[in-house]
Amino acid sequence: MTKEEMIKRLEEIVTALKDENTEVDTEALEEEARGLRAKLEDLNKMENRKALADKINNDVIEARKVNDEEARKAEISDIEKKANALKEKRSITVSSSSLLTPKYQGKEINEKFNEVSTLIDEVTIDKLDGGESYQEAYVKSYGTGGQTDEEGNYVDAEPEFGYADINKVKVTAYAEMTEEAEKLPAQDYVAKVENNMNIALKKKLIEFLLNGTGTKSFMGIFKNTKEITGKNDVKIDKIDNDTLDKIVFSYGGTEDVEEDAVLILSKEDLKAFAMLRTTDGRKLHDIDIHNKTIDKIHYIISSQCHPVSAPDEEGNFDCMAYGSLKNYKVTLFSDTEIAKSTDYKFKQGITCYRASVMAGGNTIKLDGFVRVKKEVTP
Repeated sequence: MTKEEMIKRLEEIVTALKDENTEVDTEALEEEARGLRAKLEDLNKMENRKALADKINNDVIEARKVNDEEARKAEISDIEKKANALKEKRSITVSSSSLLTPKYQGKEINEKFNEVSTLIDEVTIDKLDGGESYQEAYVKSYGTGGQTDEEGNYVDAEPEFGYADINKVKVTAYAEMTEEAEKLPAQDYVAKVENNMNIALKKKLIEFLLNGTGTKSFMGIFKNTKEITGKNDVKIDKIDNDTLDKIVFSYGGTEDVEEDAVLILSKEDLKAFAMLRTTDGRKLHDIDIHNKTIDKIHYIISSQCHPVSAPDEEGNFDCMAYGSLKNYKVTLFSDTEIAKSTDYKFKQGITCYRASVMAGGNTIKLDGFVRVKKEVTP
């Protein structure tokens, strides 16, 4: 029954009660009238609440429009300030959150093939502005319970802990751009500079992440002998039909087969997996380039991995790593600072840019990765 129908019915009840010539059930009409009035009151309350909600929502929309416009003006102002600062050879500061956050790179800024592995964006990222080097605790082993001795003493079963050093180091990068870039609109110019420097910094961070020695660099996965003991490392001289199974089942503890691990490898070795064939000539592995999986096992390509398939005559090389990327932490201790110089290559019309950020990184879980090493027999 609509609101209008309820009002009309109440009017009919009033008319019936006033008509002295008609016999009616007074109690029934009174009961019906009370019910209708209660429904009308509820309906009026709902209409009032909706009107209030609409008013508040309209106010919020207007406030958002104002805030969005102010934010847009502030962003444009900040971009113009950065552009002017760079042109005047003053350094600028860029939030490090944009350094390790995956984002689309517009083709009007950079049309080259991707030069940076996504590896650095997939590991654990921590932000500690102004902080210093610190240690991250991890469990090395758990104790095993047992029976009490003759005197009723409990068996010691305390866990053993280790501590991964996250050392603060200065990561620097250098890039060159033609002076034509300064003729771009302010937004495009700043974006181009920041993008180029982020690429340069990320390439260095990935180098540290995999091959850092811990001296003025991260402790890299391939060089780590403390958090990664190497007892489960896989040693091969070529990629064959058993290689992937060896890697997968060498990782993790004795009670589980881990599911969230990622294979870090070179593009050449991914090609080597793709070239494997069964005895009847079919592809051995199902490689999904779109989803980046080998038989549903996720992979990440990095040029910092030495290919197993490279024609090395002698020596031992770290070629792949397999494990959960949550087991590696990169800590950013500062924002990124970018400075400009036109002195070095003035005659060529080349502008030089330098960027730096304070960061550190290490594996934060005991044997958090298993490494694949190529052993070449002389």
